[in-house]
Amino acid sequence: MKPPVRKQIGVIGAGNCNKETRSLAEAVGKEIAKKGAVLLCGGLGGVMEAAACGAKQEGGTTIGILPGTCREDANPWIDIAITTGMGHARNSLIAQSSDALIAISGEYGTLSEIALGLKMGKPVIVLDCKWEIEGIYRVKDPQKAVEFALEIIEGC
Repeated sequence: MKPPVRKQIGVIGAGNCNKETRSLAEAVGKEIAKKGAVLLCGGLGGVMEAAACGAKQEGGTTIGILPGTCREDANPWIDIAITTGMGHARNSLIAQSSDALIAISGEYGTLSEIALGLKMGKPVIVLDCKWEIEGIYRVKDPQKAVEFALEIIEGC
């Protein structure tokens, strides 16, 4: 019998972030690992690095989909680095490969991932988001963000 496929939750956000945002991202990463899901992200710094660090602290698995062609560019918490050579276009791969997306703060790259995720019919949960976008789910707590993402995924 084939084992069940593990859920993949994409964590999206800016490559640079403040302490508060870093703390939120790390907590989201920890929750993803505690729930047995795989953390998927852009593999670089900021929100991506903090979330991957949190997941690794809880023994989780992390995948980074990198914009460039060098696996060594991945942050140190990435288990599997996938190079694309696609620059920002790699955002579509992150959205497509995720069962749900959790956006934490972010800039225009994050906005593009939110839009792609929504266009692809993926649930998009946001923490500390400055944009008002139809179709997103707002939460205030990292634990609730992950629980809600998994509830939606399992309900599909």
